[in-house]
Amino acid sequence: MKGLDNNKGTMNTRKRMLVWILLGAAGAAAAVWLVGLPPRQQTLSDQKERPGTEETAKLLQNTEWPMYRGNPALTGVAAAALPERLGLLWKYKTGAAVKSSAAIEGGQVYIGSDDQQVYCLSLADGQLRWAFATGGAVESSPGVWQGRVYAGSADMHLYAIDQRSGQMVWKYKTGGKIPGGVNYYRKAGEKDPWILIGSYDNILHCVNAVTGAKVWSYESDYYINGTPAVLEDKVVFGGCDAIIHVISAADGQAIRAIDAGSYIAGSAALAGGRAFVGNYDFVFMCADLQTGQIAWSYQDQEYPFFSTAAVTETEVVFGSRDKRLHSVRRDNGQPLWTFATQGEVDSSPIICGD
Repeated sequence: MKGLDNNKGTMNTRKRMLVWILLGAAGAAAAVWLVGLPPRQQTLSDQKERPGTEETAKLLQNTEWPMYRGNPALTGVAAAALPERLGLLWKYKTGAAVKSSAAIEGGQVYIGSDDQQVYCLSLADGQLRWAFATGGAVESSPGVWQGRVYAGSADMHLYAIDQRSGQMVWKYKTGGKIPGGVNYYRKAGEKDPWILIGSYDNILHCVNAVTGAKVWSYESDYYINGTPAVLEDKVVFGGCDAIIHVISAADGQAIRAIDAGSYIAGSAALAGGRAFVGNYDFVFMCADLQTGQIAWSYQDQEYPFFSTAAVTETEVVFGSRDKRLHSVRRDNGQPLWTFATQGEVDSSPIICGD
């Protein structure tokens, strides 16, 4: 099976994320919405008019969301409160579609675009700080750690870019395009942290964040579409081989393989020793990482899941191609509510406050 275009039953992740807290992506335009931003508890008061520059700058200056879904476990939960009204602060037009989710750190927004660029924009006003050219579309959601921006490209490379200058620090070649985002892991006793990323060479790559040297690699049986999730000392991902892979973050050795029943287009979210993820054959499931068993499964209609779930202590929320957002109980998968939209929901929701 070749790797799945969204409208043709192929499995290209196509993360057209409308990240409500941080960045909306529509066509080739990126827009930042005026909302309460994680992880700070500050929020703007309800106003009919656009707030003043000073007030906006004060709210935004300490905001951080350094990677896809906000944290290594990919739970998509922000510790902030939203105002009653949302107002458009700015928008920035790239040269092609924006499928990448935003990373925010140090007052800057980082996104990829199908125009083969990684962009750094001012969080306050959307002004371009720099643009870095790769050799292919950048669907990969960037990650920002310790002064560097990391992103994959369809040109088969993982790039490390200096956060201030926009200059390349190093690049690491894989054997296929990289549609998913990056994650971050620091092994106890190791000086340098590691970057984790999947590729269409069927391999999960672990790379030294400082030097760009390979640390370890783990080969699956087919394309890896999503972002690997990290919980404590485990890395979890799914792919076109229909397996939820649980591997050691320390050395890349397999811990267990959990049968997901069908291709996995998105990313797993991890919480409480469990992985929450949907497949292409209409089933959203909760897998126990310790036992390797499916703790519960949820199916409402016959539509695939591309959305990555947001997970709280009690609730799991995810989108579906049935044009709805679904909420289920985290402990047993029993339905809580659904919300109807006017189109397929490949976008991954974020939970913010209530």
